[in-house]
Amino acid sequence: MSKDDYELKVEILINKLLAERGMSLRELARLSGIEPSNLSNLANGKRERIYLEHIERIAEALEIKDISKILRLTKK
Repeated sequence: MSKDDYELKVEILINKLLAERGMSLRELARLSGIEPSNLSNLANGKRERIYLEHIERIAEALEIKDISKILRLTKK
């Protein structure tokens, strides 16, 4: 296997979750206490670093118990 076979990216599924709930990014920001700009960057894959605290706050705000509903690994 080549190195490329192992290059993975963490994808945050915020847009999918919001669409399923009919919720806006602003509403999630209000419920989670995370700045809308930070949530937008997470949702659009523009963040190099993902803070576990943010994932925890998103999970709590959306009442999610299974982290795989928020994150997934994809090939780059």
